[in-house]
Amino acid sequence: MAGAITHDNDQPAAEGRQSGPLIVTEDADLLDDLLRLCAAAGATPEVHHGVPERGGGWEAAPLVLVGDDAVRRVRGAARRRGVVLVGRDQDDSGVWRRAVEIGADHVLMLPDGEQWLVDRIADVAEGVGRPALTVGVIGGRGGAGASTLACALAVTSAREGLRTLLVDADPLGGGLDVLLGGETADGLRWPAFAASRGRVGGGALEESLPKLHSLRVLSWDRGDCVAVPPQAVRAVLAAARRRGGAVVVDLPRRIDDGVAEVLAQLDVGILVVPGELRAVAAAGRVASAVGMVLRDLRVAVRGPYSPGLDDHEVARLLNLPLAGEVPVESALARPHEGKAPPGAAARGPLARFCTVFWERALAEAGSV
Repeated sequence: MAGAITHDNDQPAAEGRQSGPLIVTEDADLLDDLLRLCAAAGATPEVHHGVPERGGGWEAAPLVLVGDDAVRRVRGAARRRGVVLVGRDQDDSGVWRRAVEIGADHVLMLPDGEQWLVDRIADVAEGVGRPALTVGVIGGRGGAGASTLACALAVTSAREGLRTLLVDADPLGGGLDVLLGGETADGLRWPAFAASRGRVGGGALEESLPKLHSLRVLSWDRGDCVAVPPQAVRAVLAAARRRGGAVVVDLPRRIDDGVAEVLAQLDVGILVVPGELRAVAAAGRVASAVGMVLRDLRVAVRGPYSPGLDDHEVARLLNLPLAGEVPVESALARPHEGKAPPGAAARGPLARFCTVFWERALAEAGSV
């Protein structure tokens, strides 16, 4: 059993601290289970035998867990959202009537509902707000510069003060940590999350990853693992999004089940296409596959251009909105050890492109 028990005569929690759930029960066995689930979710609850008499605990708690034994004691409490009635008797049809009496949002029976409850408590512990604006970058053909743009977008986002996570979803791309000069940095890589199931804690994920250039990076190591189960991909990306800020994903051109899980959680996709006819033809096939899952796909065009092409013509041929023309930085064409990552030069053309993109995307998302 783990958890901090606050009785009616204890001092209230420090002002401004993220409060955990409120537990109302006198059932010792049920309390043991609820404290165990709170510990698993990383939350510190308050425990009372009835409705707290002072401090606004009933109204202020982000989640209230009422034991079935305590219904009578909370029946007169103010109605509010986020009340869960917790019991054990699966065959007790009267539990639904008691739930209505106290205005509960949910009825939960243990042990069957443990995972759902852990997820809800963990959301409380982390503080669920606006999810991260999540942007995926994919090349219209090989060598289009998608990884470079993904890194530049992430570096620019972090420089603007947004919590930023850069996700390398291409196991055969060599590792974005290498592009950022952090291949030896401490932290977990994708293979460590291959066994993830259910919910991954957003805070724990963030703290476990390498920190490079003021952002967190989830990349691949140099081992033999080149695939992560789709359910693990879904859990990890969902955890990243719950932390808010910005998530940038570098996508492979091959769409498998894991990539489909990423596409389903993207807000915006950017298809990077060189300004040449063969690249446009290849990009059309990529756009068709991606567009089956992702609604908001835009094209970013990179010169030089073949005769008769420009950025607007490429966008027209692909029938996609134009995100802009990706500028070329000469320094990035001659990479060497110790060189700053893409987008690091705040006044460089690539950083300016990324800044404009974020300003528009955040405004469209209502984040500014």
